[in-house]
Amino acid sequence: MGTAMEWYDYFIYGLLAALVFDELFFPSFDPEVGTVLALLSFGIGFIARPVGAILFGHLGDRIGRKNTLIVTLLVIGLSTGIIGLLPTFDTIGFAAPILLTTLRFIQGLSLGGEWSGAVLLAVEHAPAKKRAFYGAMPQYGSPAGTLVSSAVVTLVTLMPEDQLMSWGWRIPFLLSFVFLAVALYMRLRVEESPVFTDVVQTQVAEKAAKTNRKPLPVIEVFRHAWRSVLIVVITVLFASGGFFLMTTYAVNFGTAELGMEPWKLLVATMVGAVLEAIGIYIGARMGDRWGAAKTVIFGGVVALVLVIPIALMLGSGVEVLVIAAVALGIGVLGIPYGPLGTMLSELFSARYRYSGVAVSYNIGGLIGGFVPSIAAALAIALNGSVIVIPLLLGAIMLLCVVGGLLAARVLANQKETIAA
Repeated sequence: MGTAMEWYDYFIYGLLAALVFDELFFPSFDPEVGTVLALLSFGIGFIARPVGAILFGHLGDRIGRKNTLIVTLLVIGLSTGIIGLLPTFDTIGFAAPILLTTLRFIQGLSLGGEWSGAVLLAVEHAPAKKRAFYGAMPQYGSPAGTLVSSAVVTLVTLMPEDQLMSWGWRIPFLLSFVFLAVALYMRLRVEESPVFTDVVQTQVAEKAAKTNRKPLPVIEVFRHAWRSVLIVVITVLFASGGFFLMTTYAVNFGTAELGMEPWKLLVATMVGAVLEAIGIYIGARMGDRWGAAKTVIFGGVVALVLVIPIALMLGSGVEVLVIAAVALGIGVLGIPYGPLGTMLSELFSARYRYSGVAVSYNIGGLIGGFVPSIAAALAIALNGSVIVIPLLLGAIMLLCVVGGLLAARVLANQKETIAA
């Protein structure tokens, strides 16, 4: 519930940035430049994510997973709701995009600690033989957030254009206040991770014995697990870059280049969210049977194979095929996404696990967050060519496969060391 609310907040910004923010907050620029700037403001949130990962990762390893997740929820819920109250460029001029970008940055800070903490709570509570299945539970927040955000944005885009541009765009953001209350109630009922409780008891014993001289968790991460950080960064690009390529940029491409109505592309993202949820379930089940890393590799290979039919369907210009391509591109990401959190948690020691997962995941998220603006700029250079989407998606999924292979090797070495 909490993760779904967080992703809802994050996704509505991306969708509305692609649809209306160029006119509302960047109207003094050429339309194409305004679109790139709107998408760059979307990417600002990803710059904040590594900063938030360090901050909330430290808190998660020091004060606990649960308490940290309550803070992240409050921060993103309030910042998102306030966006719905912002005056636009026509009212306060350049102060409007500055305030918008600031709130987007705050959103990113929160998400920097959200996903990793939610995954760790699930995995650290899980039975040994069902870690991938439990670890996939927070992953369902992504399709759930996509489904709800796309549905809400679809409804408001059906409004007359003058009403949409004057006040209708605010509705999805203001709903965040309602979702915040529900998600906060659910999160307050979650118990602290038993693994963290054990870590705290160990630290108390070390302190009593005056042997507790450990540095900050983030320093330990880069001292002892920098290879794992690099592996995670290249692996998780698909979770942000691939996803937002097939949602934020694809919606913008379909409306601007193909002349499709926004609601049709938003329906495609909703169908894709359902397919992604199915993919997450399949990936989670396979992760408990094959191992999380092997399943991530398998999911990456499947996505690579599907890049070609996705390219052909987008290139056809037929609306039904374009909708199917967008939905398929989102859905196939669910297979490697399902066991991803479990794989990441296995790569880091418990005492700095929150920091390790949060920092590495969000560095990858930082890079992936600029994929929509990179795609928009590349499309300008290629005169709006449809090849931009499959080209970037193929490159991202190839990195996912490489990262999965490296992770599998690290985990195999860990098992050999333990056995020895």
